[in-house]
Amino acid sequence: MKGSPVHILGIAPYESMKTAMERAAEDYPGLSLDVFTGDLQKGVEIVQRNLDNGYDCIISRGGTAQLIRGITDLPVVEIQLSVYDILRTIKLAENYSKLYAIVGFPNITGPAYTLCDLLRYDIDILTVHSTEETYTTLGRLQEGGYRMVVCDMVTQTVARQLGMDAFLITSGVESLQAAFDQALVLGRYFRRLRQENFFLRCVTRDSNGSILVLDRRGEVCYATPGEPEATLLALLRAKLPEVPENAPLRFYHNDQGDLYSVTGQTVTIGQERCVLFHYSLSKIPLRAGKTGVRAFGASECEHLLASSFYAVSGAMGELEGTLAALAATRQPVMISGEPGTGKEQIARYLYLHGPWKNNPFVVVDCEVVGEKTWDFLLNHYNSPLNDSGGTVYFQHLERLSEPRCRELLSLILDTGLSRRQRLVFSCVHRRDEELPGAARTFGLRLGCAKLALPALRERADEIASLASLYLASLNLETGKQISGFEPSALEKLRQFDWPHNYTQFRQVLQSLSATTHSSYISSRGVAALLSQERDLTREPLPRPGDAREGATLEEIIRQAIRERVAACGGNQTTAAKQLGISRTTLWRYLNSEREKG
Repeated sequence: MKGSPVHILGIAPYESMKTAMERAAEDYPGLSLDVFTGDLQKGVEIVQRNLDNGYDCIISRGGTAQLIRGITDLPVVEIQLSVYDILRTIKLAENYSKLYAIVGFPNITGPAYTLCDLLRYDIDILTVHSTEETYTTLGRLQEGGYRMVVCDMVTQTVARQLGMDAFLITSGVESLQAAFDQALVLGRYFRRLRQENFFLRCVTRDSNGSILVLDRRGEVCYATPGEPEATLLALLRAKLPEVPENAPLRFYHNDQGDLYSVTGQTVTIGQERCVLFHYSLSKIPLRAGKTGVRAFGASECEHLLASSFYAVSGAMGELEGTLAALAATRQPVMISGEPGTGKEQIARYLYLHGPWKNNPFVVVDCEVVGEKTWDFLLNHYNSPLNDSGGTVYFQHLERLSEPRCRELLSLILDTGLSRRQRLVFSCVHRRDEELPGAARTFGLRLGCAKLALPALRERADEIASLASLYLASLNLETGKQISGFEPSALEKLRQFDWPHNYTQFRQVLQSLSATTHSSYISSRGVAALLSQERDLTREPLPRPGDAREGATLEEIIRQAIRERVAACGGNQTTAAKQLGISRTTLWRYLNSEREKG
């Protein structure tokens, strides 16, 4: 079978093309060609009668090729008309003294438009899509004094019936050779695919579970006993990029109460990389959802990171080089930063650029993990902490109670978790404060690399460029054409303290984009929106007269700062200058009480 010729069925729209196809095929020893003459529906009927004759590919032209594609799964190669084919026919028609036009199906008129435009030929070109439309079009041309057309086979037949002259556009040798070259490639590929399909059916006939083979585009090459449900099929397609070349990918999938055990493995069919998924209902009992534990694949993380403010605005900045170096290692990482600085996005970056991106990325939110979930993580045999080769990200580590910190650290050390999986931790921390106790302990005992994320106010000089980059992405997303910001609007953005950093910055820009209907975002609009943001983050002032009575020194300082900020109309930068302190110190006093609560 491997050395046998590619068996091709040719459907020629007219007899002379059949002869030309047979002559051109003589130059292809690896090709076996059977040619029949038939245009449009007649050509379709010929194909239907020969579908069981073991053909690897079909060659035809124009509208006939389009119709054949609708009745068969065999690859159909269309003989394209080149501009040279059309030019040759126009040259023959140049000596015709009366009015003439080019009439035909789109495969004729498309190249004709290009040719006439390039050569500045003043020739009428009319496109038809059916035999009936051809009669109507040629009838109108006759009424207008036209006596000849340059055309395809269908139009030539109708023209002669109507008593018009016609020059038939024929396919040259170059067009036929290009079609045969393409048919050989497609025919060999289709034959290999058919053989592999048969082989897989034989191998998997008695296999337990189900098998699905997808090519790299996600198209189904093989499925037994049939294609899976739409949700499972969509999941397996999304998993394609995550399947490694030389090792299987194993995971579980909950589909409407059914827990599937899935294994994906790369296979090669010919020169095509495909993925074979074997899936079956798992014997592991279905668990209830685990609050605070989420699992992601590489494709999901890539989508979330690509759509994040970090990726869209280039906010990663100088961190990218450090992150790339850390990602290449398996050393545990401790990420610290203020709220909204994108700690989870940084963890995703480390995962996606690390050595284990083909295995799951598990996020454990220490702030919301309940007792049952905690017991599952530490004691269940199916816990993600029992796996190897993955990445586990513990966020909000500072929210973990002291007993749980001890339990988790003991598990990591006793089971060698930091050697089996990539561990990433994060905690909320401001640079002028002490690192939370849990972060210090884990960092010391596990040898974590420390990564401190800068607050947005520390990058005030970059706010203009960050805002412009993100605004450009919002224009693409919303279809707007906002050109930028008024200079004073950018200055207001620079002066704002951004207590929730990039998260707050992104939300403000989204609101400004949504509410702006002019070419530039105005200073007035920015001022109004930032005023609302101050109201949301500002703590209520105590009643006059009793603010300092019985208060500690820190409370008195905080009250004085609040009063000065209020007197400055909420402008924290101006208030800090008048008080002789830094904006960071002012911001810390304003927010420390809320954090304690």
